[in-house]
Amino acid sequence: MEPQDTVKAELMNADDLGRTLDRMARQIIDVLDVDPSNAGKLALIGMQTRGVFLARRLGRRIRAVEGMDIEVGALDATMYRDDFRLRMKQPVVRSTDIPFDISGRNVVLIDDVLYTGRTVRAALDALMDMGRPASVTLLVIVDRGLHELPVQADIVGRTVPTVSGEEVRVRLKEVDEMEGVWLVTTPRAA
Repeated sequence: MEPQDTVKAELMNADDLGRTLDRMARQIIDVLDVDPSNAGKLALIGMQTRGVFLARRLGRRIRAVEGMDIEVGALDATMYRDDFRLRMKQPVVRSTDIPFDISGRNVVLIDDVLYTGRTVRAALDALMDMGRPASVTLLVIVDRGLHELPVQADIVGRTVPTVSGEEVRVRLKEVDEMEGVWLVTTPRAA
């Protein structure tokens, strides 16, 4: 958490997050009807930053449970956002690393929180510049509602309706040295 955050609720602790990821890994296999004969058509692509680590974790869980190796990539869609010039004077651009062809693949696009839908729209534009996937399935840990664009997640860890002034913070040990999901208020959001 940021020092100025006020925690309203812990939505998931580390164990809850682990169980949620286990369930979501099974959902990926079930929803996309994946078996060893077609596992090569599936790819997990995490959106920078936390979505990348979530994608890697999901790939490891699928390997552990199903014995299938699924390719995992990282996508930064910052420059595709329709609002980056308005919001960011110096946007932080992270790397995109998708070392495989996405054309004809069933891509699972992974992010931590779905809010306005703008990041997902930008990610779809970025993906289409790289190829033509057979399908794109959106997976998010938390859908917090208040979408500005008609974007819906296909696989959701938890739906948490929020109001103005609230934010959902997903924290992962790879990035944040802590693990869990919190509902917070911040001075700039309040």
